[in-house]
Amino acid sequence: MQLLDAVKAPITKTPLPKASLPWIQVAPDAPYFITEEGQNWTPIGQNDAITWPDFAGLFRRKNLAAVEGHLAWLAGHGVNCLRFMLEYCQTENRYLERPAGQFQPNMVRLWDDLFALCEQYGMRVLLTPYDTFWMWIRWHKHPYNQANGGPCSDRRRWLLCPATLAAIKNRLTFATERWGGSGALFAWDLWNEIHPNHAGNSTAAFYDFISEISSHLRAVEMQCHGRTHPQTVSLFGPVLHDHPGVTDVIFRHPQLDFASTHFYDAATIDNPKDTISSAICTGALVREALDHLHIPRPFFDSEHGPIHTFKDRRRTLPAPFDDEYFRHMQWAHLASGAAGGGMRWPNRHPHVLTHGMRAAQRRLASFVNLIDWSRFRRRNLNQELQLSTAAFAKFACGDAEQAVVWLLRQDSTTKRPGTIMKNAKPVPVQLTVPGLHAGRYVVHLWDTLAGKELGQLHAETFDNSLTIDLPPIRADLALAIIKS
Repeated sequence: MQLLDAVKAPITKTPLPKASLPWIQVAPDAPYFITEEGQNWTPIGQNDAITWPDFAGLFRRKNLAAVEGHLAWLAGHGVNCLRFMLEYCQTENRYLERPAGQFQPNMVRLWDDLFALCEQYGMRVLLTPYDTFWMWIRWHKHPYNQANGGPCSDRRRWLLCPATLAAIKNRLTFATERWGGSGALFAWDLWNEIHPNHAGNSTAAFYDFISEISSHLRAVEMQCHGRTHPQTVSLFGPVLHDHPGVTDVIFRHPQLDFASTHFYDAATIDNPKDTISSAICTGALVREALDHLHIPRPFFDSEHGPIHTFKDRRRTLPAPFDDEYFRHMQWAHLASGAAGGGMRWPNRHPHVLTHGMRAAQRRLASFVNLIDWSRFRRRNLNQELQLSTAAFAKFACGDAEQAVVWLLRQDSTTKRPGTIMKNAKPVPVQLTVPGLHAGRYVVHLWDTLAGKELGQLHAETFDNSLTIDLPPIRADLALAIIKS
């Protein structure tokens, strides 16, 4: 492993070595991602933080070997994307700037090391410049607070204050000059969970704020790298219900490349009572998001998890229950038409994913190789898919020549802990997938728990729907349907 030399003050604007890892871009003919070389690339990963156990060894290079070993282990489990914030300010010693405008050598070196390691192991980073959650809660300590010599007089003016806008642009400039040449940088989440509270309890400033920082970052990247990384802005999902006009910004802003929201449904995902309801809610939220898009643009949930259970009730879900909850949500997410399986916020103690969740990621990573995402112009078919039985919840997306289907047993769950009964009697299913052109199809049957193909069926249609007779299913089954 070769890492950059320690950064010494004053920090130079020396970028990382020229990228060896291909950049990620939006497919020109489909709402999914590809590499610059034209290969399919599906984001599979989760949220992580530089202070959490798996990456804590980066700071002051306390244990780089452990971090390297962890990245190698993730890559071996099909994980290819991590969502990070440039600073995670739950404590006082991880500020990227202190004071505002002065980039801290230890933090810059941390990110130098992390990007170099990600390049080595083929890992990409969805990078957001600010941890707005802890920045809001601990504003009295933050270097951007005017009381601490920073640019902003009030946290409710983050998106309104010209001096703060200049500071944001300065951080983005520094970050892309130093790390933006790396293919390990998948995309920018320009602002974590943009919220009316950040702009005087109004969404009116959102559009212009995003336009300003997006244009600035693109101009700097074009000057430095001759191209730009994809951009998004994340949103705490429930904000959509109170401020429906924000859909014009999050889903349809012309300068954003893909859309991302955070799935925190109070009745199911935040505090799950079973492993079925959260999956059904995930499918509904993906369908709602795709309806908002109006244009063929990738969408995925970049943050979800049992936040109320963990943060408010101070309870860590039992691993067997959480593993099934996690697996069900990721398959509902993918099969409903989102890119990848969504990105879990661990909400566990310790704050890491379980080995069962890693196994689920590896199994999803194997399945996605069956679909040619670069030409998959999907539409959500959760409601249009027809089943012969109500024993299963249904999740599906498709275009004229490909489809992804996932069926989840919903009539046989244990009361406690609310998981699928292991001894449920298998049920035969006939399904009809609409929208597929006439022709012959190969149907790959996928065991999501074992992570292997169970076999193939061959079917033919002479109109715009394909009927398939499936063998009896006990718990769940995924299908990849491809025109032959």
